[in-house]
Amino acid sequence: MGEVTPVLETERLRLRGRSLEDFPFFRALWADPVVTRYIGDQPLTEEQTWAKFLRAMGHWLALGFGYWAIEHKSSGALMGEAGFGEFKREMKPLIRGEPEAGWVFLPAFHGKGYAAEAVGAMLAWGDAYFDGTRMSCIIEPENTASIRLAERFGFRETSRGAYNGDELIVYHRPV
Repeated sequence: MGEVTPVLETERLRLRGRSLEDFPFFRALWADPVVTRYIGDQPLTEEQTWAKFLRAMGHWLALGFGYWAIEHKSSGALMGEAGFGEFKREMKPLIRGEPEAGWVFLPAFHGKGYAAEAVGAMLAWGDAYFDGTRMSCIIEPENTASIRLAERFGFRETSRGAYNGDELIVYHRPV
């Protein structure tokens, strides 16, 4: 599709595309054990982060959707990322052909309402862009903060599954 990442703004946040200059932030984000404790259970290497970083950029170019870098408007600090993917995960149950929502923030930004602000903006964009397509997300059962956030925005548990040895709850957001 070749689309450029749209910029979304909320009261405190700017959701934007990423640039190569952002890589050191994403390297630090995905190397943080608090960030990864519910996402793969261990920090990512620089190589793994680079692949994830490029995959996020490629989603926008190939599919017209993807993940935004989340920036604090007043300070310009990067805080995390949120968006939609089509990851073709080898998991049971399969969740393909529907946008998979996800979000992650540095621990310094947890518990301050930033995730709800970002997820609300991305879902509003997704509702318009995907035009009635059901959305999914996968969350480890111990990640109660993400479960509460997903449920707040209308995601409901539809099944349990596993991915890379981790138990997951599969959520769907009805259209």
